[in-house]
Amino acid sequence: QVQLVESGGGLVEPGGSLRLSCAASGRLFGINTMGWYRQAPGKQREQVAIITRGGSTNYADSVKGRFTISRDNAKNTVYLQMNSLKPEDTAVYFCNADVVTTLWGALNNYWGQGTQVSVSS
Repeated sequence: QVQLVESGGGLVEPGGSLRLSCAASGRLFGINTMGWYRQAPGKQREQVAIITRGGSTNYADSVKGRFTISRDNAKNTVYLQMNSLKPEDTAVYFCNADVVTTLWGALNNYWGQGTQVSVSS
């Protein structure tokens, strides 16, 4: 069993910054792509940013230049640095990971429980 635990959400004023963290734990043999997704009230979940094990990244157009995704493979942790936050960034942010769960390389996809980010004055 693998768990993803997010932290770092909260309430921030427009223009402020937050840093989200997501740590994977449990019976795992490695992690391939990790990412952050978000879901605002009444909207579908959308991809925010993803990062491969080798460090290649991809961002949603709405966050390019403001958010930075990074990871620490030794700690099985992915981060999302969010700067210049806007009210429209308000959402529940979810961590996602493709985890190698067996010695022969079987992959399983996992989600974290989500962390609330609220941007308001």
